[in-house]
Amino acid sequence: KNDELFEGQCLKRQMYKPAVPYPAWDYNWDGRMTPETSLEAFRDGLQNIATVPPDGAGGDGKEKNRKSKKKRKKVLKHRHLLLVRHGQYEEKAEEEERVLTPLGRFQARQTGKRLAQIAQGSRNFYPNDFNGPCYIKAIHVSDLPRAKETAQLIAEQLRNHVPNNENLVRPPDPLLNETLPAPMCPIRPDIIDATQEIDANQARVEQAFQKYFFRDIDTDDDDEEEADSDYDDELDEFEIIVGHGNMIRYFFCRALQLPPEAWLRFSTFNCSITYLVIRPDGMVSARTMGDVGHLSYDQTTFSGYHGFKW
Repeated sequence: KNDELFEGQCLKRQMYKPAVPYPAWDYNWDGRMTPETSLEAFRDGLQNIATVPPDGAGGDGKEKNRKSKKKRKKVLKHRHLLLVRHGQYEEKAEEEERVLTPLGRFQARQTGKRLAQIAQGSRNFYPNDFNGPCYIKAIHVSDLPRAKETAQLIAEQLRNHVPNNENLVRPPDPLLNETLPAPMCPIRPDIIDATQEIDANQARVEQAFQKYFFRDIDTDDDDEEEADSDYDDELDEFEIIVGHGNMIRYFFCRALQLPPEAWLRFSTFNCSITYLVIRPDGMVSARTMGDVGHLSYDQTTFSGYHGFKW
């Protein structure tokens, strides 16, 4: 019974069990639902998430509020998560030897330039709040060499666009390390020892998802770093996660409440950008999945494969 298969394809015990059946949306997917963001509130048109700056914030009163120590209602932010797969790397047996190839380093720098464009914001449209600079809060990265090298190369391109950037790249997080995150439908019997690898890492992968994917809420224990930020009144904040193809595809499925067992149906090229937005009301949408528009055809790779014809 422990090895019972779902439709003869993958182990039932390894399949993700959603709180509500697909394709329904779980309004409490991150455990942060409030009465204003419940299904009932949406159904009745009563959802009311304050994403506008409180009275006195913004405009002439913005600087005053930044310097004030008086507690005021937090501006709930749209969390923009930019998931970047590492650059092409040397496919060696030892993990420490899996460093970026010359092309992989070029890919990482080009990706950094693309993210710098996002950070700078558009200067070519009519000036308004939508076209200003984007606050990049942090770069998170896995603990594997190819990801850490990619993150540093990206950060070099962002130095001039991110204030207080000394701590931009956060300490490596082993929770983000590559693995087989979930069973695969359709099945892939050619992947040796997949069942054992999934068993060994599935809990860790889900822990990583819950650590980085959640809506912004107003709490009493918000850290001083954010309270003193020059971007405290901004409605959007950006976080970059530099990691691995399998993990990114799993996060993509989980965030959009799609069956995680479908993760291998997507392709994430080296240094591709997958862009997700989590709104304060808990809604999640995808801006891009595996975008490589910042790379030319000859610069595009999926590990050892070049271009798209493979």
